[in-house]
Amino acid sequence: MALAVVDSGGANIASVMQALGRLGVEAAFTSEAEVIQRADRVILPGVGSAGAAMNKLRGTGLDQLIPQLRQPVLGICLGMQLLFERSTESDTRMLGIINSDVERLPDAQGLRIPHMGWNQVDIRRPDPLLKGLEDGWFYFVHSYAVPLGDWTLASSQHGETFSAVVQQDNFRGAQFHPERSAASGARLLKNFLELPCT
Repeated sequence: MALAVVDSGGANIASVMQALGRLGVEAAFTSEAEVIQRADRVILPGVGSAGAAMNKLRGTGLDQLIPQLRQPVLGICLGMQLLFERSTESDTRMLGIINSDVERLPDAQGLRIPHMGWNQVDIRRPDPLLKGLEDGWFYFVHSYAVPLGDWTLASSQHGETFSAVVQQDNFRGAQFHPERSAASGARLLKNFLELPCT
């Protein structure tokens, strides 16, 4: 199986590659369109700002390629948010695969932003990506979030309820970091690697 991890300029690459290695998978970390197109599965990681990530993807032409992919694609953290239309972070236009905006989590007394640490997810719609994760806890680090919608597979809560796992056709995303989420995160990555190719 050929797996491509997209170079989107994120800081979580080493931990993603190590998590895949623990599952016995060797992935290509790349910004080359040909390698990504040929891959059986694609992971779009991301840590940092939406604007910087989109500038990186535009600079390599991957902003045009990624929405056209037909194999299973998994966005992680910011990589999940990039699947959407726009982020209110610097009013950034993103990949436009899922028709919704990404908004900053609400400021409220006693509520820490960014949302950082372990939180439980509530599965709202069954999906092979979430097999065996009915009681899963995952590690989050984010200040922006996606509202609930038809795309929501699972939700979590920090001041408000937001999408923790999303899906649109062959594209899926996790707002949390599976590579930092111990057994639950490893199970989600394993589930992704076992998704049928279209």
